[in-house]
Amino acid sequence: MPTQKKIDEVTELKEKISKATIAIATNPQGLGGAAMTDLRSKLREKKIEYRMVKNTLVGIAADQAQKPSLKDVVKATTVIAFGYGEPVDAAKALDEYIRATRANIVINGALMGTQVLTAEQVSSLASLPPKSQLVAKLLGQLQLPMARLVGSLKSPISGLGIVLQARIKQMESAKPAA
Repeated sequence: MPTQKKIDEVTELKEKISKATIAIATNPQGLGGAAMTDLRSKLREKKIEYRMVKNTLVGIAADQAQKPSLKDVVKATTVIAFGYGEPVDAAKALDEYIRATRANIVINGALMGTQVLTAEQVSSLASLPPKSQLVAKLLGQLQLPMARLVGSLKSPISGLGIVLQARIKQMESAKPAA
């Protein structure tokens, strides 16, 4: 029979899984208490929650949150990074910490929406440029054909204006002096 504490924990995990845009499952092998606290505080600054969970309780919560595929990435000792903003931000923050401290944290995989990501895909996600850069690049790509069209349409009109100005000068110079 489940205890009230476990029922509350499952309810809390279900809520986190439902709200999270990405849940990255990690195995922090040999990460001490001080390093874990440091990692949590760095992630908290970026609005990412890093929480150690029991795999069976995550399985129950994932089923209740209608995201059973999360169980596929939860293995061995699991600490999950719950990202509530842009999925790229959570992957970047975790990747930056691992690179900066050379911490022995293994990324098992992630659940982004309803899609399961492998560890390699999470690393690829972390290497993406920020959303603002991607949006700017996309807008630039969308504006380029329109700018070329405007230039092409403007060119004949400008050419016609130049020809007319030349003709006016020619006619003025051809007028007999009175």
